[in-house]
Amino acid sequence: MTETLIFVLVLVAGVLVLRWLRPAWYWTAFGIVFAVTRVLLRYRPVMEACGLTVGPARWRLALARATRQDMPGPRSPRILRVRPTRTGLVLRLKMRPGQDAFDFSASADRLRHSFGMHGVVSREIRSGVVELAMTGFDVLRKVQMPAAERGTLRVPVALRDDGTVHYRDYRQVPHALNLGATQSGKSVYQRRLVAELAAQDVALVGIDCKQGVELAPLARRFSALADNPDDAAELLDALVERMADIYRIIRAEQRISADVPDAETTADIWGLPEHLRPVPIVLLVDEVAELALFTTKEEEKRRDRIITALVRLAQLGRAAGIYVEVCGQRFGSELGKGITMLRAQLTGRTAHRVNDEASAKMAFGDISPDAVLATIQIPEDRPGTAIAGDSSGGWVRTRTPFTSLRQAVAACNAHADRTPELAELAPFRPVLPPLKSAKLPAPATESAPAPA
Repeated sequence: MTETLIFVLVLVAGVLVLRWLRPAWYWTAFGIVFAVTRVLLRYRPVMEACGLTVGPARWRLALARATRQDMPGPRSPRILRVRPTRTGLVLRLKMRPGQDAFDFSASADRLRHSFGMHGVVSREIRSGVVELAMTGFDVLRKVQMPAAERGTLRVPVALRDDGTVHYRDYRQVPHALNLGATQSGKSVYQRRLVAELAAQDVALVGIDCKQGVELAPLARRFSALADNPDDAAELLDALVERMADIYRIIRAEQRISADVPDAETTADIWGLPEHLRPVPIVLLVDEVAELALFTTKEEEKRRDRIITALVRLAQLGRAAGIYVEVCGQRFGSELGKGITMLRAQLTGRTAHRVNDEASAKMAFGDISPDAVLATIQIPEDRPGTAIAGDSSGGWVRTRTPFTSLRQAVAACNAHADRTPELAELAPFRPVLPPLKSAKLPAPATESAPAPA
């Protein structure tokens, strides 16, 4: 009896240690069975307690009266499927007549507590069907990136709180804004983005007015780099000229006539023949406030020139294959005229930890009040955690896996041969010594360690 008790205690202790140190392993070994059992046993009482039931149909009431039977109780949504995943459960439900998908979204916190899960996210699959994505543990505490598919200008940059991969897809969301206070993980996100784009056939162009301390180490993969506002103004003007030249190529190759099939006409570079298609460009602007601040009349003229060029690129650059990624600590109207016009063109929004509510409103105030609240609640000991959303109003909590500067530099050096030489941007091409060796590091899978 004593030996059995000791064995049980050791087993329980081992399971608890496994749950703390390796939550993903614990979930696969034990958590799935416990969670499925808990959800199925509590399902009807939880639905009724959360107000997610409807009254019985009239014909059932009439039948019960006619047969003198007990009146039927409220009806819960019908379970269509319960699917375990590597991080949680996916519960697909068929709503009853009169129910709305918003009711399930509003009850997400109560469902999370009642089912004993870490998180619950509701989304409507189609008319009458909702899906509850439930996570069994905190997947953002120690980020482990799953295998991710990559495509043209579509790269994995972070892990979502539901355990899925968050992608940065430039063809779907051409331009984006990345906000964050100091030590919030904004630079790590940018490194991850550059390291992933380095392996693709794309030209990287950088503007880093902090004397290039963030982007200069990655310069072997950059076709052009400006490290001061004067060079930035010239570089942006060159990009605007290149954009105009590309539009002339597209216009000449549209071939709109009665004998040309509709599928062969195009209004952007992706419909051009491959031998005529210009290389796409991703423009990364680090600390945009340095481009917008001024103290003299000459600097004010330069500032207006820079902001005007950025607005033109954000408004017209997508069809020409020019995509803008703007980073900064703050991005509001206090930076001067034209800033809000530029922000309106930045469809994608990513906000890391900020120091005040006003900064969160700069990113999501015109999109979703819930995203603003989620942004100001990001803890300081979770660097890399961010709220990502777009102009549709949808948002999700993500965390970027830690990518050191050395790893990003090695990735850029390994793919330095992919750096295209663009004639318009030749004056801004970084001058670097010959590369001795380039070794691609192990892929980053873990998030940044919490500061002591």
